[in-house]
Amino acid sequence: MADFNSGFDLSASEKAEAAELQKMIAVEQQKAQFQAQVHNFTDVCWDKCVEKPGSKLDSRTETCLISCVERFIDTTLTITNRFTQMVQKGAH
Repeated sequence: MADFNSGFDLSASEKAEAAELQKMIAVEQQKAQFQAQVHNFTDVCWDKCVEKPGSKLDSRTETCLISCVERFIDTTLTITNRFTQMVQKGAH
């Protein structure tokens, strides 16, 4: 009598391939999240800082864009760190 689960057993190489595939998916998800963040702060900072597009950025616009992106990143990191702390406290 055959074991019902025997058809679902994975070999070591199949497990390694599955683990590698999971890693690749995680990397692609991180890339997508990063691109979404860049898109978000591009939209926000463009609307905030660029009054009329030209062939060059004036110093005021450039300074505004730099500050806006830096604040956006700082805020994102602060929120992420806070959520991480909350999750860690909840896990204990």
